[in-house]
Parts: sequence; C-alpha cells; structure tokens
Amino acid sequence: MSVDPMAYETQFFGFTPQTCMLRFYIAFQDYLFEVMLVVEGVMLKKLDSIPGCKVSPSQIRKCTEKFLVFMKEHFDKLFAKMEEVVLQLVMNIPKNVLLPEDRVQEQYPYSKEEFQALQDELQQLQQQCRAEAAAEQALRAELEEQKAVTAELEKILQCFDGLENICREHGASNFKESFALLMQSSKKLQDVLKDVEEKSKKMKQCDKLM
Repeated sequence: MSVDPMAYETQFFGFTPQTCMLRFYIAFQDYLFEVMLVVEGVMLKKLDSIPGCKVSPSQIRKCTEKFLVFMKEHFDKLFAKMEEVVLQLVMNIPKNVLLPEDRVQEQYPYSKEEFQALQDELQQLQQQCRAEAAAEQALRAELEEQKAVTAELEKILQCFDGLENICREHGASNFKESFALLMQSSKKLQDVLKDVEEKSKKMKQCDKLM
C-alpha cells in the first residue's frame, strides 16, 4: 500500500484513497476465497460421480490450497499495479488544482506570521468579549440593587407623605417645621432624662453613705 498520506485527496473525497484501495483488496480477496471453495465443491461432486476414483478429498484440498496461493501471489502483483494507477491517475489531485473551499486562499494569501497575528488578535478580542460580558453582568447586578434602593426610598417618601397629611389634619401647616419642632422636643426630653438619671445616681450614692 502507498505510504503517501494524500491529505488533499482525503479532504476532497472525505476518505483516504489508501483506505478505499484496501477495501477493494479485501473484497477481491474474499471473492477469490469463495470462488475457490465453489470450485473445490464442484470437483468433489465430479469425483464422486467417477467410479473407482482414488483421489481423496484431502488431496483435493491440498491442490486447492496450492492453487489459491498461486492465484493470490499473482493477484497481489496485479493489485499493486492497479493501486499505483488508481492512486496516481484516478484519485490524485494535481498540485496546480485548488478545491473550491481553498480558492479563497489563492485570492487572499497570507504568511504564517500574518496568520499568527490574526490568531493573537482573535484571542485578544475573545478576552475583551469576556471582560465586557463580566462588566455587563456587574452593571445588571448594580441596576437590580438600585431598583431595590429606589423601592425602599419610595416607601419612605410615602411614609413622609402620610406624616405630612397627619400634620395638616392636626393644624400644622408645614411638615418640615413640625418635624424640626419634634426633633427639638425630643432633644429636650433626652436632656431632661439625662439630668434625672444623674440626680438618681447622686441620691443612691448618698443613701449608701448614710
């Protein structure tokens, strides 16, 4: 069998020419074996019909095997010539012929350096795409967080609106002023509470001394 990989022919046919020839060889060889068995069977029947024949079936088998070896040797020589003709003339693509899918390389030729540069650029673009995808995912997460914060702020504003309505119902004209007064009153209450706690501590200390 040929040792030439015939890669371009394999690309065109979809299979290696050597594999095709090997299948032909196996098919012809199997057919040769079957024919020899048929011939042997016919010879045995003829011998059975001859009265007083001294030729045994084992002798017929030996003769068949010798003839098979003889035929196989000649078949191998013939097949080697046939393989050479088929691989070189029938299934061989000339060096100056380009397949349709490879004609673009003839129109736009490039060197190994240019191809490597394209590969590097492609890798950089892929990394940029991954970075942009990660950034987009982070932005989406931030938007979701902002939506949640906005919803909470709307609840707080609704609460303030409710308080302002209550103040208006009770005669307060401005919620901000009412809220400021409420904060001042709260601060005064905290001061009074602090003063009461200090006096209570002093009284407890005096009770201990007595």
